[in-house]
Amino acid sequence: MPSEHAGRTGAETVEGTAGEAVETDALALKILVAGGFGVGKTTLVGAVSEIRPLRTEELLSEAGQSVDDTGGVDQKTTTTVAMDFGRITIRSGLSLYLFGTPGQDRFWFLWDELSQGALGAVVLADTRRLEDCFPAVDYFEHRRIPFVVAVNCFAGTRAYGEREVSRALDLDRGTPVVLCDARDRDSGKEVLIRMVEYAGRMHTARLLDSVG
Repeated sequence: MPSEHAGRTGAETVEGTAGEAVETDALALKILVAGGFGVGKTTLVGAVSEIRPLRTEELLSEAGQSVDDTGGVDQKTTTTVAMDFGRITIRSGLSLYLFGTPGQDRFWFLWDELSQGALGAVVLADTRRLEDCFPAVDYFEHRRIPFVVAVNCFAGTRAYGEREVSRALDLDRGTPVVLCDARDRDSGKEVLIRMVEYAGRMHTARLLDSVG
C-alpha cells in the first residue's frame, strides 16, 4: 500500500528462525468514519477500539436546536464537536487509527484536516435518514478518497439490500455497501477489513494507471 498512507507505530520484536530477536516495523493506517448526525460514528469507534477512545462530545443545547436536526434520533443528547479517535489491530503488524468526523454542517471545516493522509473512509448510513450521508459521499468522491458505505441496521427499521442502498445513493460502480451493527465489535471489524481491502485495490489500480 502507498507509503503516504502509512505510519510507523514503533518497532515490534519477533523471534527469528535461529531464535535471535528480529525487529519489524508495524504499519498503521488512517481511516475516517463519517456520516450524518446521530448515525452511530462514535458508537462504531468505541465498539471496535482496543484502547479507550478519545471523544469530544458535548451536550446538545437550546442554542443548537435551530441547526441540529434530531428528527429520527430524538433520544440523542450529545454531539461530537471535533473528532472521535480509536485504534484497532487487524492482524499482527497492521493497526488502524480511526478518526470519527463531526456530523453537523458547522463542523465540516475540520474534515480537510482529518482527511490528510487517510487511506480511506467508512460512511455510516441510516436508512431512515439516508439523505444525511450524501455530503460525506460527495466529499470523498470529489477528493477520490476510497470509501465504503456501511448501513447501520437500527432495530425496528425496514431492511434494505445493499443494491437498493447503492442505487438510492447513486454510488460509483464498485463502491462497496455493507450492512452492519455499529454496536458490535465483530461487525465493525468486518466493515474496516472491507474498507482496507477496497482501498488497497483502488490505490494499486491508480498506481498502475499512472505507471502505464
